[in-house]
Amino acid sequence: MDLGLAGKQALVTGGSSGIGLATVRLLLEDGAQVALCGRDADRLDAAAAPLQARFGEALLPIVCDVRDEAAVAAMRERVLDAFGGLDILVNNAGQGRVSTFADTDDEAWRDEFDLKFFSVIRPTRAFLPALQESDAGSIVVVNSLLARQPEPHMVCTAALRAGVQNLVKSLSIEFAPDRVRVNAILLGLVDSGQWQRRFEARADRAQTRDEWRAALASDKNIPLGRLGAPEEAASAVVYLASPTAAYITGASLEVSGGISRFA
Repeated sequence: MDLGLAGKQALVTGGSSGIGLATVRLLLEDGAQVALCGRDADRLDAAAAPLQARFGEALLPIVCDVRDEAAVAAMRERVLDAFGGLDILVNNAGQGRVSTFADTDDEAWRDEFDLKFFSVIRPTRAFLPALQESDAGSIVVVNSLLARQPEPHMVCTAALRAGVQNLVKSLSIEFAPDRVRVNAILLGLVDSGQWQRRFEARADRAQTRDEWRAALASDKNIPLGRLGAPEEAASAVVYLASPTAAYITGASLEVSGGISRFA
């Protein structure tokens, strides 16, 4: 299927690994120009190098912490200077915090609020004028199933993810008159850097990575019996971002292997 992405300009935050990097790759393969940003210059360079070898100037890597307003403003100037506009913004930056209410102090709550909300707010604010000028303006927020289905060991993250989902719906209504769509995907367990780090910190050192993932899927009662792949989540992001989904806004698409418990 032709998603209509040829010649479109996109920015993917948190684009140096996992779902973000997979999204960048799919957008490039479909003919878009793509800027990707990440906080760590070395990781960003390592991720970008093979893609630049293949796609050349269609890829623009930028070191940026999306929680930093000045850094986001500088990124906006670089992207608009290079591309002349922006059609697609993928707000992907952020990771989960494992904590209960009892062991989450005020500083942790503030850090999580800053990461979850301002990683969406600041890029959206910076690039909204460009998206409004596009004939296919689209924002996709990579969110978590925790927004609707909290877990006891993810209290802080789940609460903030729910707030982000409310923000997505609010923005979709506010931006609709300017023909800028806003959607989200809700992730279940998708194999990423976070899960790799948890594997490395596992108690049972005898388990292989495949054994550990299979046990995790079984323990979590995932109906499809496995963790998702970053490319599977990225495919959902790219579809929602594309002109093919032109009549979809304010929606949330589960990418969870069927693990949700709500109707």
